[in-house]
Amino acid sequence: MDSKPILTLDDAKRVAAAAEAEAAYNGWRVAIAVVDDGGHLLYLQRSHDTQFGTIETAICKAHAAVAFQRPTKVSEDAVLSGRLIHLALPGVIPADGGVPLTLNGVVVGGLGISGVRSFQDGQIAAAGVAALLNVT
Repeated sequence: MDSKPILTLDDAKRVAAAAEAEAAYNGWRVAIAVVDDGGHLLYLQRSHDTQFGTIETAICKAHAAVAFQRPTKVSEDAVLSGRLIHLALPGVIPADGGVPLTLNGVVVGGLGISGVRSFQDGQIAAAGVAALLNVT
């Protein structure tokens, strides 16, 4: 019987540490959220001096990435190109920075970043994804 890969707490911490390193390198203050494959919060951290609104936004981005199994940038691009239906979909966050986390082609969780401009959130998220992929 094949077993489904899972995102462990250690994985989540490694992803968050890589995202934090990218944010710190650029001097960006952000919130970093990692959720499991059901969209439930597994790990959260934020810069001590970032706005508190970034916390829920990061969690929502991570949740949306798992729920729709695609980066939140897909919805951002769709809205920017006039596909406003994305604004009516439940749980959609049309801003870069939410990405699914996959192991062996299976979505095992999501990463959400919030606190700077959308493309910067996406850059930070990419660093987190790379950390998961480079170790497993």
